Amino acid sequence: MEFAFVAPGLIFLIFFSIQGALFFYGRSVAIQSAREGVSQLRLAQDEATYLDIRAGVKSNTEQFATAVGREALIDPLATPSYDPDLGRVRMKVAGRVISLIPGLDLKVTEEAEGPVERFESAP
Repeated sequence: MEFAFVAPGLIFLIFFSIQGALFFYGRSVAIQSAREGVSQLRLAQDEATYLDIRAGVKSNTEQFATAVGREALIDPLATPSYDPDLGRVRMKVAGRVISLIPGLDLKVTEEAEGPVERFESAP
């Protein structure tokens, strides 16, 4: 009889633990995807090059998030940006995390940024 009172709490605790793990995995996929996008964007030496490669890098980043995240990160959306004044690029990846609890909508947004690589000739 006591188990009938404890079992729902135990099941809730198990579902909560699994949901927490899925959230952190989805977050990890989002940040790793953003880092992957930044590593590709860093090769843009100027704004014209950035504009040329932006769509491809955005697509690659979203495909990476889908492949790595499988069903943990749903509908990943990558948003690249370039700051020519500071010489930095940024990639933002957002998506939804799969939910075991009906009605629970968890969203994840992660960003990564880095300096543009500069290739200069030796003096």
